[in-house]
Amino acid sequence: MEKEFDIQAYMTKGVETVVADALKATLKNPKESAFMVGFAAASAAASKKRRKAEEAGEHIPPFLIASITSKCNLHCAGCYSRCNHATVDAEPVSQLTDEEWFRIFDEADDLGISFILLAGGEPMLRRDVIEAAGKKKNILFPIFTNGTFMDDRYFELFDRSRNLIPIMSIEGKQEITDARRGDGVYDRLISNMDELQKRGLIFGTSVTVTTENVREVTSPEFLGELSSRGCKAVIFVEFVPVTDESKELAPGEEERDYLKNEIRRLREEHPEMVYISFPGDEKGSGGCVAAGRGFFHINSHGGAEPCPFSPYSDVNIKNSSLRDAMHSPLFLALQSGDVLLDDHEGGCVLYEKRELVEELMSNLTPSGSRNLP
Repeated sequence: MEKEFDIQAYMTKGVETVVADALKATLKNPKESAFMVGFAAASAAASKKRRKAEEAGEHIPPFLIASITSKCNLHCAGCYSRCNHATVDAEPVSQLTDEEWFRIFDEADDLGISFILLAGGEPMLRRDVIEAAGKKKNILFPIFTNGTFMDDRYFELFDRSRNLIPIMSIEGKQEITDARRGDGVYDRLISNMDELQKRGLIFGTSVTVTTENVREVTSPEFLGELSSRGCKAVIFVEFVPVTDESKELAPGEEERDYLKNEIRRLREEHPEMVYISFPGDEKGSGGCVAAGRGFFHINSHGGAEPCPFSPYSDVNIKNSSLRDAMHSPLFLALQSGDVLLDDHEGGCVLYEKRELVEELMSNLTPSGSRNLP
């Protein structure tokens, strides 16, 4: 008889692995290493909270993705957020206030959530929110940023609040990075890395993996340069096409197998850096871990969504607690059904099966609408 997949045990092991890898990566930096030792203890305590909740019949995911603004200054080619109209140029209207984000962080701490990924838009446009996050020492906040708003005030904040980890988006070397993100972006990222390294601050990078750059971003030359500049984490995010024109950029089975094998090798040969793949091997994790199984997404206007790539919501955090939001009817329906476990071509199963999610939404809510700005 096949053993039933234990999502709580799987996610707890994943958290422990990330924390252990981060400890190894910071061994030569006394200040960062001291912080990571303290965070390891806080993470273990949070795991106990989640385990206790699980035993009482309530599943609490260890991760949360928070898009704290919908505004961004760049127009990256193929950006899923702009294509979904979740990211705009104009000043955002009716997005969550600083105080509402502060409440979410407090509730997450109480529930035992260990990681909150701050995203956007460009999250560094919300300095007050990031400063508030820095005060929640039990939670690690990776900040997914394009790097163009990093300044001395942010460098000083990162020095005071070691639980804030800038994760700068880069596509490879200069030619391919500037081609997607704009002229001069690569040089700005390198300048930021040099300043962070000079100050002894930990940082990471986020790489959108496509058919065009998968070999370059896993090459010894590219990763060696990141390592030499002080980078301690590389997060590989598979490109999700949201237009027919961009489908050819989405990694296929060959590219995903190559990436999986390269990450396994890198983890063995280069423990000085942390390597994470998203969405990664969903079959090995018992299916997609979105919709509250391992994480969920709160958009800048408060909608609790399964994933940034699946912008559907039936509850808003403005008039709901974080606990109630993570147990929304949509999330529970996705968790109890087969959508998250379905075979698919790769990348994001919820995006690929979006018609099924839309049908589910229409059955749960009168309008069946997407929760977009």
